[in-house]
Amino acid sequence: MRFNLKLFFTMLLLAALMLLANACAQPQAVETPTAQAKPTTLKIAVLPILDALPMYVAQQEGLFEKEGLQVEFIPVASAAERDQVFASGKADGMINDGISTLFYNQDQVQIQIVRMARTATSTTPQYQILASPQSGFSSVQDLKGVEIGISQGTVIEYITERLLEAEGLKPEEIKTIAVPKIADRMTLLSSGELKAATLPDPLSSLAVQQGAKLIIDDTSHPEYGYSVYSFRKSLIDANPQTVRAFLAAIEAATELLNADSSKWANLLTEKQLVPEPLVGTYQIPPYPTASVPSKSQWDDALAWAKAKGLIKVDVDYEASVNASLLP
Repeated sequence: MRFNLKLFFTMLLLAALMLLANACAQPQAVETPTAQAKPTTLKIAVLPILDALPMYVAQQEGLFEKEGLQVEFIPVASAAERDQVFASGKADGMINDGISTLFYNQDQVQIQIVRMARTATSTTPQYQILASPQSGFSSVQDLKGVEIGISQGTVIEYITERLLEAEGLKPEEIKTIAVPKIADRMTLLSSGELKAATLPDPLSSLAVQQGAKLIIDDTSHPEYGYSVYSFRKSLIDANPQTVRAFLAAIEAATELLNADSSKWANLLTEKQLVPEPLVGTYQIPPYPTASVPSKSQWDDALAWAKAKGLIKVDVDYEASVNASLLP
């Protein structure tokens, strides 16, 4: 058979054209597979308080990871230590309250409240004013002129004065004494050296179990008792989606908690959120759904702080409370 050189070159040309057409039909640049982006990390300063339970539920159930977050908890033993950690830049967020937010923002807005963490309700208190077992006190009127153990310049002092005023005591009839450490307050109350003291739940529940007498709590005036999630404003401005994702995880955790609080009793022990003598009997309170403090709540805390001489300026509600990131 004679070799047909012309036919050979024709076939070679057709093959080259087919290869070129196939190449043009493919993407011009193919990216090599890359590892999945690492989740964004948030660092939260956390006190051993019941208010933090939704965060632990979110962590245990993988809700932060579902939102593309890695949340690191930085344990702190007191509000003072929490504020030191936050001021040093080691934490992005925290659970605090309206009074401490006023202090942070009195010169410039450093933090923003983005959600309620825990609130008093008509059936579940957050703060209680108690009388010692030896006092014989049974009513608010019995506390007229009596020194009540508090931590000065804090939400504890604010709650104490507002509750007693709401029940008819005049400001000049309300006397307090500074006992900053809660453990000291409980010990002095139990021994009778303090005739009365204000304590947060669930430590107040333990004091009652040990014989203290409940005088009044914020179930009668739930607008005063609440805690909040706050984040550094610079973080919110730079990456609001990160905080939005955090709040979405907290909302999902809150729904789980409120649906069946008994499922999470193990976390109370594991995270030491309730005193050991209460384990097994303490009822986990309901947690608030997505919300922030109202302007009237903010204004009342501001008025109190200014009247006490703790701050001298009006701290703007809209600049300090940011509801735009709630799910």
